Amino acid sequence: MHFETKAVHAGGESDEKTGAVSPPIYLSTTFERNKSDGQPSHGYSYIRDHNPTQTRLESALAEIDSGEAALAFASGMAAAAALFQSLPSGSHVLIPDDGYYAVRILGTDFFPRWGLTHELVEMTDLGRLRKAIRRDTRAIWCETPSNPLLKVVDIASLVTIARETKALLIVDGTFATPALQRPLELGADVVMHSTTKYFGGHSDVQGGSLAFRRRDALFEQVLEVRTIVGGVASPFNSWLILRGIRSLSARMRVHCENAKVVANFLAKHQRIEAVNYPGLPSHPAHAVAARQMSDFGGMMSIHVKGGREAALAVAAKTKVFTRATSLGGVESLIEHRASSEGPTSRTPENLLRLSIGLEHPQDLIDDLAQALE
Repeated sequence: MHFETKAVHAGGESDEKTGAVSPPIYLSTTFERNKSDGQPSHGYSYIRDHNPTQTRLESALAEIDSGEAALAFASGMAAAAALFQSLPSGSHVLIPDDGYYAVRILGTDFFPRWGLTHELVEMTDLGRLRKAIRRDTRAIWCETPSNPLLKVVDIASLVTIARETKALLIVDGTFATPALQRPLELGADVVMHSTTKYFGGHSDVQGGSLAFRRRDALFEQVLEVRTIVGGVASPFNSWLILRGIRSLSARMRVHCENAKVVANFLAKHQRIEAVNYPGLPSHPAHAVAARQMSDFGGMMSIHVKGGREAALAVAAKTKVFTRATSLGGVESLIEHRASSEGPTSRTPENLLRLSIGLEHPQDLIDDLAQALE
């Protein structure tokens, strides 16, 4: 079955009780137990353990990512933290040097409390990655395309390295979504998404997910962490994300189409030093992206000539683009990424990150053109 069909129908079976085509929302925090033995009457006990709407979402998440199982969380960071907390104490973790800044903060501020160590690595340099692996390396955390430099890592090569060293390979696939890239099909062990972004698709819901290639001991450990620590997805958020999945494939087509047009315009503009977009033939890993992705996504970043102040001035002049953090909504966003990340940022000061929305591409080009004047 093609992905487009999966996305529409995954977790979308009609309600058994009413025949409703749209999935119901179960808001109850607690569930009735049997009179005789005190056990849950219908398999559910308390909302932090499981709830029916979240269960339906998890079924859909596993299907669209080609996994045996999936877990939904309150946010992408809740998902990432639960996975790291499931690793044995003493584990060494490799994290990309260009990736979501909050994951790096987990490494510096929280890993020591959990008995973990980490190292930042340039994931596109496989030789350097191999040298960074130690006897106690238990996980490789990969982000492709990366945030905010849009670096692309060869997932199949990382799978080979992970298998040789008996380390887990976890891929943050938020920028690509399973509509464009399915790391589990390439051999990764776990894929993480911030479902706040493209899955929800309308900048009105927060969530995260982990899909597992195998429903094994790791899955059970992460489930226990979520249950006890409590980073569960709310029923209403689960319902909104499930609804967003149904239109994910169609939305991603337009995001990608628009991004290609905008990237080509920016690549030729005299005020732009560089455009980071894997769909451009000039991208260092364009061939890798073309091999492991069905399209190149709606995210890009640009380096504005003139440094920090010049970049901020461009963002300030946009009218169609909204100056805001996050990504993956129907509206186009622009942000000075270093300012958003704060004092620990490693992002170049002249970089602007663009989330290309569903507007007409010419309007987006016109807006950027006047902002760059």
